[in-house]
Amino acid sequence: MTKIYCDIADIKLIKKFDKKKIVKGFTTNPSLIRKAGAKDYQTYCKKILRITKKPVSCEVFADDEMNMINQGIKINEWGNNVYVKVPVENSKGKFMGKVIEELNKRKIKLNITAVYKAQQTEKILKKINYKSKVIISIFAGRMADCGIDPIPEFKKSLNLIRKHRNIEILWASTREPYNFLQAKKMNCHIITAPPSIIEKIENFGKSQKQLTTDTVKNFLLDSKKSNFKI
Repeated sequence: MTKIYCDIADIKLIKKFDKKKIVKGFTTNPSLIRKAGAKDYQTYCKKILRITKKPVSCEVFADDEMNMINQGIKINEWGNNVYVKVPVENSKGKFMGKVIEELNKRKIKLNITAVYKAQQTEKILKKINYKSKVIISIFAGRMADCGIDPIPEFKKSLNLIRKHRNIEILWASTREPYNFLQAKKMNCHIITAPPSIIEKIENFGKSQKQLTTDTVKNFLLDSKKSNFKI
């Protein structure tokens, strides 16, 4: 079963989507938290973690190994449901294996983010044990935006971790509701999506005939509202 996580940092939306059974967790990042208007990163993240008991990924934002490790240790103390989100590489392109290994040794739940290739998954697997929980987030949408088919990389990564129950592959940067069906078909463990896409997934089930009728009705309604004439 592919779990759906909500990719959001807005407090009001987290409260709303936490009530939905379809939503099994939340993912955030510094960009989303800034967009939500947070003034203090730690205070804001702790507030999110108090709202929900579901898993929440909170990201480090240091760019060097030592400070990433220190931030990861601190973030882990914010709540029992927190996953420490760590980029697979820093801004200089250096693999953060030391960070992953050190935090994993401390039994800290990790979400390793900004992954694009199965080779990166392979490198991650060499740095972790097979007991502590680890999510590997592969950015499907951003690959597709560049004309790269993400599916082969998912299949390879899913094959690499198939024997390890503590590791989950997450479909990230979701672009459309249909991505959920693609992830589900591959038995991808998690997909994270913004609220607008989750609401569309909830409405799955319309027939093509219903879609045709609804589309024409909308066109007709808009033309009447506009008083168009030919």
